[in-house]
Amino acid sequence: MKIDITEKLSIPEGVTLEINNDIIKVTGKKGSNERKIFHPKIKVEKIDNQLMFKTKKATKREKIFLNTLKAHIRNLIKGVKDGYEYKLKICSGHFPMNVSVQGKELIIKNFFGEKKPRKVKLIDNVEVKVEGDIIKINGIDIDLVSQTASKIELATRRTDYDRRVYQDGIWIIKKAK
Repeated sequence: MKIDITEKLSIPEGVTLEINNDIIKVTGKKGSNERKIFHPKIKVEKIDNQLMFKTKKATKREKIFLNTLKAHIRNLIKGVKDGYEYKLKICSGHFPMNVSVQGKELIIKNFFGEKKPRKVKLIDNVEVKVEGDIIKINGIDIDLVSQTASKIELATRRTDYDRRVYQDGIWIIKKAK
């Protein structure tokens, strides 16, 4: 059954939103972020302090895509307003691990007694700090922050080992909400 859908998303104070062709740019106190959005049947307009999503004769697929667009824009707004933070814990029960940030790389030394350090290339626009046995990752783009946390966790992954026994590694303990 095809229906017309009109949805609204309010823009909070302190956040400016610009639509230029298919690119939505959001600016707030933490910085600015942009995302390209496009769907041939969905129109996005800014009216006063609200963002309007309109579609005519929408199927279930267009409704799903419309809600996905709204979620992406809500994430952009929250990112430039409050920012995102992930926390990872360094767990080393067998060998003491040494983790440090050098330039654009996170270096993990002495993981399970390995001679060669493991390196993780860090993504731009993401701030990574090592404080004791906690790694904090901050940024305004949830995709970049979560991708960085995932890359760090995967750098210490060991296959063919029982994770219940060998709990050494770097694990995500707090995700952005």
